Amino acid sequence: MSKKDVRQLALEVLEIESRAISSLSNGIDERFDKACELCLSCKGRVVVTGMGKSGHIGGKIAATLASTGTPSFFVHPGEASHGDLGMITRKDLVIAISNSGETNEILTLIPMLKRMDVPLIAMTGKSGSTLGTAADVVLDVSVDEEACPMNLAPTASTTATLAMGDALAVALLETRGFTKEDFALSHPGGSLGKRLLLRIEDLMHAGDDLPSVSTATTLSEGLLEMSSKGLGMTAVVNDDGTLAGLFTDGDLRRALDGNIDVHTTTMADVMTTGCKTVTADMLAAEAVRLLEEHKINGLLVVDDNNRPTGALNVHDLFRAGVM
Repeated sequence: MSKKDVRQLALEVLEIESRAISSLSNGIDERFDKACELCLSCKGRVVVTGMGKSGHIGGKIAATLASTGTPSFFVHPGEASHGDLGMITRKDLVIAISNSGETNEILTLIPMLKRMDVPLIAMTGKSGSTLGTAADVVLDVSVDEEACPMNLAPTASTTATLAMGDALAVALLETRGFTKEDFALSHPGGSLGKRLLLRIEDLMHAGDDLPSVSTATTLSEGLLEMSSKGLGMTAVVNDDGTLAGLFTDGDLRRALDGNIDVHTTTMADVMTTGCKTVTADMLAAEAVRLLEEHKINGLLVVDDNNRPTGALNVHDLFRAGVM
């Protein structure tokens, strides 16, 4: 088979699956509205179930729902009839996925769900099937053909089901008013979670790790403090402990250009006043914005009385995954 033939087959698969997704728009009607209403009124969890390839798709749909504000988990229908049905309560809602609507393991669950009065949403390609008839609402995921040349392997049908699951999850997300901050709470290990949840107090160098000298300190002593703390800067404080200024590597280069004596020059003579500062409760993302906006490499953290309590630099933000 030539490369051209392989590419043509791949393009045909994509075309078939693209048409399958496009045809779903016909099913976004009052049935979809009702499915959303059932999910929104659910006091428990949305339980997703399906066999085989439908089960794999169901697992992803459950994960997407759970991460976007709709508590959800997947239950294997085969295991459900052997004890796992106890995971489903009367407060829950079930989304059952079966292209044929006649999957035995799914149908076995229906009497128990009815007895418990658990709402049932069917995702199926056969609305008139046993599953479709028993469901409170049917989300039609039927396709004209599978991408498989034998029209057997679930391909276009599973793609359509996955897309319908995404449509449901996003519709619920928007209706609930789910925010980036909400998303971050369920993804604390991801980059978005770090950007939105980490605060400056989580990253700053404080206590003995905070470089700090007085205004009367000589430049040579100030350089020793900077070197020992390794942040490329030091806070310069007044006698009452309030912030007087900041001294950085850049200030050092400018000072040396003036042919000064490092043993007699004081930090008050070479520090930068009016430097940018932050507070410990600010988000780390705000620190990133300040560094980028003012083209600086570090920030001092001050309290309500303008006393330095910490310091951080661009390397701290990089290590935390915020930048």
